Amino acid sequence: MSNSNSTEFANPSTFILLGIPGLEVAHVWISISFCAMYITVILGNFTVLFIVKREPSLHEPMYYFLCMLAVTDLVLSTSTMPKMLSIFWFNSREIDFSACLTQLYFVHCFSAIESGIFVAMAVDRYVAICYPLRHSTILTNRMVAKIGLVVVLRGSTLALPYPFLVRRWPYCRTNVIPHTHCEHMAVVKLACADIHISSYYGLFVLLCRIGLDVFFIALSYTQILRAIFSLPTKDARLKTFGTCGSHLCVILAFYIPTLFYSLTSRFGHNLPIHFHVFIANVYLLVPPMLNPIIYGVRTKQIRDRLLRIFTHKGTTVFSWCSRSETKLHADLAGHMVLGPLP
Repeated sequence: MSNSNSTEFANPSTFILLGIPGLEVAHVWISISFCAMYITVILGNFTVLFIVKREPSLHEPMYYFLCMLAVTDLVLSTSTMPKMLSIFWFNSREIDFSACLTQLYFVHCFSAIESGIFVAMAVDRYVAICYPLRHSTILTNRMVAKIGLVVVLRGSTLALPYPFLVRRWPYCRTNVIPHTHCEHMAVVKLACADIHISSYYGLFVLLCRIGLDVFFIALSYTQILRAIFSLPTKDARLKTFGTCGSHLCVILAFYIPTLFYSLTSRFGHNLPIHFHVFIANVYLLVPPMLNPIIYGVRTKQIRDRLLRIFTHKGTTVFSWCSRSETKLHADLAGHMVLGPLP
């Protein structure tokens, strides 16, 4: 394994990921919680995709966007977790330079896509509450597909300069990255060159992802709240606002860790490095884990469908056991009457 902070080279063929510096002795214990979260991400998001596919009543814009969110969460977590667990469990720290650039691109691309999906979901709630009679004519399947395409193209385009910027810098000091995955600023800080372009571009993407997206989401919900408060009865207001509850919860679960990590990585210079790395992993794992749980608990249609699946399976198993028990009793009764078989 290539190692050492004093190794000199023009450009590395591999990078060395340290995991969480300062917490090496706790890597195994940390990996258990991360692995449990990753399993929850996989099971939860695949369950959402399965339920929406199987339930015709859920074939509408809100749930199409939810499926896009589930796929994005699966890709976002899978782009980092397998390598992270191999570091924790097998001490497999090396990552090829091209693989590092690919991982970096996927993390930033799908983070931007997820943020765009939240904007699309806010627009869907705005149309559904402010123009309920025109919702199906405004947000047709064709329009949902166009919105999804724009969200994906925007995320892909915003993340595209990252690997090119990383590749253009010379790395002559070290190839050791004090992180669990190839994060943009963690990589370019190893370059022995002026990296202001990378830093400024990172701030620009952050402004687009958090600044503009949060602005449009806030604008949508301002109009939604105005429409809700104009309703005549308290029950109608609560019921209408309840339809937005899941979306607001997943927005907070995504943007709070994202904003906190972005601020601490740029201005929290006095914070220990393991705190920065740990927050970066929370920001990549917690929202994908919470999103299907929040929608599963708070969305009646998904909750009812899930209960029907488990109830049906439970009834099937119980019926099979009952039939088996009845057959056993019949066989025993026949054996007692006819005597033992020759």
